Amino acid sequence: MPEHPQIVFAGTDGGAVLDIDRYRAAGGFSALAKTRAMAPDDVIAELEASGLRGRGGAFFPTGRKWAFVPKPEALPKPHYLVVNADESEPGSFKDREIMLRVPFRFLEGCLIAAHGIQSQHVFVYIRGEYEREFEILRDSLEAVRKDDLLGGVTVVVHRGAGAYICGEETALLESLEGKRGQPRTKPPFPAIAGLYAAPTAVNNVESITTVTSVFELGAAEYAKLGVENSTGTRVFSLSGDVANPGNYELPHGISMRELVYDIGGGIANGRELKAVIPGGSSTSVLTADDIDVKMDFTSLVEAGSSIGSAGVIVIDDRCCMVQLGIRVSQFYEHESCGKCTPCRVGTKWVTQILEKIEDGRAAQADLDLLLSVCDRIMGKCLCPLGDSDAIAVLSYVDRFREEFQAHIDLGRCPFDGESSLEGILAPSAMHASQGHEAAHV
Repeated sequence: MPEHPQIVFAGTDGGAVLDIDRYRAAGGFSALAKTRAMAPDDVIAELEASGLRGRGGAFFPTGRKWAFVPKPEALPKPHYLVVNADESEPGSFKDREIMLRVPFRFLEGCLIAAHGIQSQHVFVYIRGEYEREFEILRDSLEAVRKDDLLGGVTVVVHRGAGAYICGEETALLESLEGKRGQPRTKPPFPAIAGLYAAPTAVNNVESITTVTSVFELGAAEYAKLGVENSTGTRVFSLSGDVANPGNYELPHGISMRELVYDIGGGIANGRELKAVIPGGSSTSVLTADDIDVKMDFTSLVEAGSSIGSAGVIVIDDRCCMVQLGIRVSQFYEHESCGKCTPCRVGTKWVTQILEKIEDGRAAQADLDLLLSVCDRIMGKCLCPLGDSDAIAVLSYVDRFREEFQAHIDLGRCPFDGESSLEGILAPSAMHASQGHEAAHV
């Protein structure tokens, strides 16, 4: 196994630290004390020097995002930090582990960020299905309050109601305000007019938790981890047809081969690797020939995909790519908020055409129509949900076109019911509807 520093969350206790005294004894809250002794501008400058980029999918520089938030004297309104804990991307499950295992590290990052953007108000918008995670955050927050560490900051843990669309930052803000979770038109961007039309920084759980590491190590030391343009470590959620699935914290720039074979134990049950989705369901699929690509932002873009949320889904040789396309498209069709016509109608069309191909009812013109519909979705919606469906399906056709063609030529699925996805194609995001709850401290 390569000599990489790693934290293995799944399958172990993950080094869970749920006692605040134990966290303090390990050096916890030292980074918070350090940053509170710094001017907010210096905090942001240090974060920019670290090269930390967002871990939620867009990979936008975190320090730059904070710098976009106007100073209170320039825009005298309340400033807000909103943490996106609505982890719903298929293939991604690292944020829940962070909240389960290291909640104080996460909360410390929240307080550091609040100081950096000069905010007294923090909202953590957590996925409604994360009941245990909510309880741990609630209890950990109470312990932080009792230790008098909040420093005048109010932290609210707010439970969502199971809508994937609320992972999009402006839909999240709408939901947080008590409205229907639908994306806003941008500009204005949240940094200027976010929550309650006030300056707002929106960051992902892993991003905020990593802020703590940056100030523990110092920007220069943190920047030595990883590779250029992708500094630091990343929690890779490894799932699918792999022997050892789980969350692994590793430096950016390791190869996909190392992740899947050396750390993940290779393909389960001795099967052959067919494909890998490197960044959650909304990213383009890569083939087995791409196994040596480096797992960092630039390398994956050059390979024709993206690092996204780092949800790495391994696919073996049993999988029918048309069936995979149906499953993915059903998910996005089901989770579309319906606000944009290209998304609302287009995702439904994509699903129906794929089902026609899988059932052996499609003509050659249907495959051309599928590509046309995807093109009519791309770049024409308020948020990336519709694009995510189109990007994924287009990549399946592009890299496995002969498989789609075989369905049309044979008038049936060439896998004859042997696909690993056979019979389990129901929408994968039938989230249980839950009411909103909040814990205030």
